[in-house]
Amino acid sequence: MAWASWTTCGVFSGHGGVLTEEVGVLSGDLTIHTTWAEDTAQVTVQYTGAIDWFTMSGSPVPCRSEEESRRLHDAAVQAVRAGQAATVPVLPRTRPEKAAEPASE
Repeated sequence: MAWASWTTCGVFSGHGGVLTEEVGVLSGDLTIHTTWAEDTAQVTVQYTGAIDWFTMSGSPVPCRSEEESRRLHDAAVQAVRAGQAATVPVLPRTRPEKAAEPASE
């Protein structure tokens, strides 16, 4: 089973903070953590240095790859910085790469 995780500490939320499932809005100095396993990403937040973690609203999210889950983590960090009761952002789907067309002669 493939898995990965990322943690970003010291994320200062924008006005309106981040919306969580368990306690509503958190704001201030936060830590964002994303875990990816079995094609699913779980995004959680905590006050930096605290013990308790809270689910960011919109999580878990289907993610097809480790790379996609990393982009999701980065987008979640940016959403928290923007504030406005941030939730897990929806990433635009990337299209599968097409095989190169053979050159015509």
